[in-house]
Amino acid sequence: MTQFTNDDVRAAVRAQYGQIATGETQGCCAPGACGPGPASSLALGYSADDLAAVPEGANMGLGCGNPQAIAGLQRGETVLDLGAGGGFDAFLAARQVGPKGAVIGVDMTPEMVAKARAGAAKLGLDNVDFRLGEIEHLPVENGAVDVILSNCVINLSPDKPAVFLDAFRVLKPGGRLAISDVVSIAPLPEALQSQIQAFTGCVSGAADVATVERMLGDAGFVDVRVSVKEESRAFIEQWLPGSGVEAYVASATIEAVKPGEGCCPSTCCEADDA
Repeated sequence: MTQFTNDDVRAAVRAQYGQIATGETQGCCAPGACGPGPASSLALGYSADDLAAVPEGANMGLGCGNPQAIAGLQRGETVLDLGAGGGFDAFLAARQVGPKGAVIGVDMTPEMVAKARAGAAKLGLDNVDFRLGEIEHLPVENGAVDVILSNCVINLSPDKPAVFLDAFRVLKPGGRLAISDVVSIAPLPEALQSQIQAFTGCVSGAADVATVERMLGDAGFVDVRVSVKEESRAFIEQWLPGSGVEAYVASATIEAVKPGEGCCPSTCCEADDA
């Protein structure tokens, strides 16, 4: 990817996901799709109730896991979703944190932000706020959030250390990361490294586990855990059919904590009335 500048990558990702938001293309890489598709979200750990709870079109099948499953969201918490897309995970998080909690979704694609805001209006949610911005430079105050979610987005960033540094900044002491993303499990062949399509398709931008762990540690996080999901190869094979990409990248859960005393919702926040 050395032939592409950071701005080249951002422009390509923004264009691709803008087309997905408006329905001009059906997946983030062609002819396959980044993520197993909306119909396969159940295989990623989402429930039928989850799928029924969001507006039509919010779940575009762009994820590679279910960060909600590891987030342990509590009533009254403030949640930030990096690369919120159409709002799928943000809407589910809003149900879990309740009306006394809040959810902020950040996405750099105007079409995605517009789509997510329209979905929030359909649901009548007033505790969800979608903001236009880059995940390396979050439009969020210092120490404002309890939990950061992200689903198959950080691999798309050309400056991952900046993502983790800014995530650390906006988390409260004791705040935590709950991320599903793609990691490298073997060196990519040159043919894949040189394709911008492979970057926008969640492949060539993936960092290896040791690099992810180092970046998180350098940002200040502790209790770092990166767990590779070997079973993810079955749907990753569909992303760039015939390329053998499933031998080089896999889905993983990424967890980490910002040191310090966090606010425990059971003691700091009132019991929620749902």
